[in-house]
Amino acid sequence: MGLEEIIKSAKGEIKADLVIKNAQIINVHSEEIYTADVAIKDGIISGIGENYSGITEIDAKGKYLSPSFIDGHVHIESSMLLPSEFAKMVVPAGTTTIVADPHEISNIIGLHGISFMREASKDLPLDVYMMLPSCVPASPYETSGFELNSYDLSFLIDRPWVLGIGEMMNFPGVINLDKEVISKIKLGKSNNKRIDGHAPYLSGKNLCAYAAAGINSDHECTIPEEAIEKLRNGMYLMVREGSAARDLDALIPVLKEYPGRKCMFVTDDRYPSALKEHINLMVRRAAAKGVNPIKAIQMASINAAEYFGIKNLGAVAPGYQADLLLFDDLEKFNPEIVIKKGIVVAKNGKMIVDIEKKNLSSLRGTVNIRWLDEEDLKIKAEGTRVKAIEVTEGQLVTKSITADIKIKNGYAESNIDDDIIKILVIERHKASGNIGKGFVKGFGIKSGAIASTVAHDSHNMIVIGTNDNDMFKAIKELVKSQGGKVIVNNGEVKAKLELPVAGLMSDDTAENVTEKCIELKEAEKEIGCKIAEPFMTMSFLSLSVIPELKLTDKGLMDVVNNKFTDLFEKT
Repeated sequence: MGLEEIIKSAKGEIKADLVIKNAQIINVHSEEIYTADVAIKDGIISGIGENYSGITEIDAKGKYLSPSFIDGHVHIESSMLLPSEFAKMVVPAGTTTIVADPHEISNIIGLHGISFMREASKDLPLDVYMMLPSCVPASPYETSGFELNSYDLSFLIDRPWVLGIGEMMNFPGVINLDKEVISKIKLGKSNNKRIDGHAPYLSGKNLCAYAAAGINSDHECTIPEEAIEKLRNGMYLMVREGSAARDLDALIPVLKEYPGRKCMFVTDDRYPSALKEHINLMVRRAAAKGVNPIKAIQMASINAAEYFGIKNLGAVAPGYQADLLLFDDLEKFNPEIVIKKGIVVAKNGKMIVDIEKKNLSSLRGTVNIRWLDEEDLKIKAEGTRVKAIEVTEGQLVTKSITADIKIKNGYAESNIDDDIIKILVIERHKASGNIGKGFVKGFGIKSGAIASTVAHDSHNMIVIGTNDNDMFKAIKELVKSQGGKVIVNNGEVKAKLELPVAGLMSDDTAENVTEKCIELKEAEKEIGCKIAEPFMTMSFLSLSVIPELKLTDKGLMDVVNNKFTDLFEKT
C-alpha cells in the first residue's frame, strides 16, 4: 500500500478502505456545506465526490461530516490523568489531536518528564504533539525541581513531534532582553518552529516588542480589547475555556466581529469531569452565541493545524489525514462517530477500540519537604493589617487588597468572619525548608483546610485553611501519598485524591479519579467553600507571572512591579 493506491482510490479505480456516503461535508477551506461521498485509503482522504465504493461503507444519511477537533494548548498533567486515560475521555468528544505543553512535569523532573510524557503518549487514537517548556521555572521568584535552559531544549527541538517553544510566560524577560529567554526564542526561530505566548494585559509598545520577537500567539486574553490588540499585532488568539480560567463568553464579541482564521480553541487546564465535553463544547457554545458554525469549526480544526504547521490535518479534503466527525446538527456538535486515521474509534460518546495500559517507567518520589512542626506554620504578627490575595472565580488574575487579620498570642491568624484565610506555599523538591506565608480572600471557607501538590508552575505544596492543626494534618497526608489533593476538617481527612506520578497525576483510571473528585467536591461544600473549583483556583495562586499578587515558597510576590513585597501593611 502507498501513494499509488491512494491515487487509484481517488480515481475510483480501486475500492477505498472506507467510504462515508451521503454526508453533508463541512468544508473549512471554502466555508460551505455540500453533499458528497468521502473515500478513505490508508488513513488518508483520497477522494470526495459521487459514487465511490469501499470495502466498508457508512451511510451518513445526510448527517454532517467535519474535521475532528484539535486542542491547541493543553497541559495533560492538569487533568491528573496519564495520557492514555486522557485519550479515553477526549476522543469520544471529537478531539483527536492535541498540542501539549509538559511544563508541569518538567518543573519537577526536567527533561525526564518530557520523555516520560512522550512515551506515555505513543500508540494512542490521539495524536499528541508537544511544545518544549520555555519557563522552567516560570520565574526566579520560586523554587522548582529543575531548570531547563536553551541548551537542554536543543536536544529535542528537531524532533518531529515537537512543534516549538511553549508559552513564553516570562514576558518581562523578553522585553528586557534576558539572555536565556532570548536564546530560547532564537532556538525556536532557527528551527522554523512556533513560539507560543503568555502575556496577560501586555499592551502598547511592550506588546509590539513581544510580538516582534517572534512570539506568535496568546491564550491569556480575558477581555475583547486585549484580544483585538493582539490580533492587530498579528498574533493568533487562543481562546481558552478551562476549569478555572474561562474566557470564551467574554471573547465572543471578537469571534463574531473579526475574521476568525487567526483564532483557535484551547482548554489549557481541565479536570476529568470537564473532559467528556471538550473542544466540542466550545464549538457548541460559540455557535449558540452567534458565531457562524463553520467559523467555529475552523477555530476547532484547521486554524490550529495551520498555525502549528501540521500538514494535511484539520480539513475534509483529498490528501488530508482522515480525522473526521459525523454528527446530527449544527447545534449540539456531539459526534455520533469519531474517525481517526480512517478507523472508527468512538461511537455515541464511547471508545470502541481498546487502549492498552502501558508499563511505564516509574518515577522517583517527588514530595521532599524538610521536617516540619506545627510551629513552622505560624506567622509572627507585625501589625493588624496585611496585603492579601483576592481571587475572582473563573480568572487567574488576582487582586492585591489590604485586610484585617486576627491576632492570637502574637501570631497572625485567619479572619474567618471576613473570609481572610491563611495560605502557605511549602517547597517540596529539595527540602529547603522554604515556606511562603500569606492570606487569601474569596474562598469562603468556614473551617478546615485544603492542600495540594499541584501549584503552578513549580508545583510546590500549597495549603489554605482556617487553622494550623488542620493545615498541618493536610501537609502530612500529602507527604504520605507522595502527592495529591486533600481536605481536612477538625483533624479528620474528609476526602483525598492520591497523585503519586510526580505529585501531579494518578495512575488510576479516569472513572476512579472522577469519583474521588466528586468526593472532594462534597467535602468542599462541607467546609463552606463558595467557589466552584477551589483546587484549580488555588493552584494558580503561586504562579508569579500573572498579576497582581501571588505567593511562592520564597514569599509574597508583587507581580505588577516584579518584586517581593511585605506581608504586613506598614504604618
